[in-house]
Amino acid sequence: MAPIVALFLSSVLIFSVFSPVNSLSYNYYEKTCPHAESIIAYAVKTATSKDKTVPAALLRLHFHDCFIRGCDASVLLKSKGSKKAEKDGPPNLSLHALYVIDSAKKELETWCPGVVSCADIVALAARDAVALSGGPSWDVPKGRKDGRTSKASETIKLPAPNFTISQLQQSFSQRGLSLDDLVALSGGHTLGFSHCASFQQRIQNFNATHDVDPSINPSFAAKLRGVCPKKGKSKNAGTTMDPSSTTFDNTYYKLVLQKKGLFSSDQALLSNPKTKNLVRKFATSTEAFSKAFVKSMIKMSSLTGGQEIRKDCRVVN
Repeated sequence: MAPIVALFLSSVLIFSVFSPVNSLSYNYYEKTCPHAESIIAYAVKTATSKDKTVPAALLRLHFHDCFIRGCDASVLLKSKGSKKAEKDGPPNLSLHALYVIDSAKKELETWCPGVVSCADIVALAARDAVALSGGPSWDVPKGRKDGRTSKASETIKLPAPNFTISQLQQSFSQRGLSLDDLVALSGGHTLGFSHCASFQQRIQNFNATHDVDPSINPSFAAKLRGVCPKKGKSKNAGTTMDPSSTTFDNTYYKLVLQKKGLFSSDQALLSNPKTKNLVRKFATSTEAFSKAFVKSMIKMSSLTGGQEIRKDCRVVN
């Protein structure tokens, strides 16, 4: 009984920190900026036509924003001198394509100045990124405000690639997200690229007994060791998250079942009966995955915490 009570209290605590979901609405800009969504979609589409890595970057940007202080665009703020912002925290140094948000914001400020928040642009751009990659589309609730606080030190709260299932569960439940949400949102790893540092510990000097993580497919590990040698690799060395890394599909789950998940945290989804069953379900049905992903994205993107509408996404007003 005690753990259930504790979990309930932590959920209550989280929802008292973030604004309630019902402060957002689907038609928020209907009268004040009716073309907002098409302006953002155009910025995402234009950038993607020049750089196929943009959709993965925008989806990751949204996750990293929402997991710290809610979806308040605090991840976009520039550092001020010695006061380092989230953007410069270790897990965020490889974030890119922030210029897409700036480009959409600039255009929106021309059409409807001071109306559309940077946080809403990030949430809508993530949706557009998934849809452009062949994934589902959905209505995004809008009305988020932009945050005024951004601390690099808080990025330690982001789920790490070496997290165990219990660490992942705790990280998600602290944000009111369930095990179902964890498995569905992990499917975002169908898009993108990872540098060696995020999985190197799995393929070399894993522990005192094993050089390679026993939960990884041996031929996959050998391939990764070729890409990420102990010495002499370039700082940009790494690999795609899955072979169809610019297509939003359910390949990620099929790979996890074959022990070919790139991160320990991917493979950890098989270490719990409930999450393992969901991995199996999503591996066999793209429709089930898409439906669950949309539901969890709406839930995650409804964690809000900002106070203003920034004129420039990189600095507070």
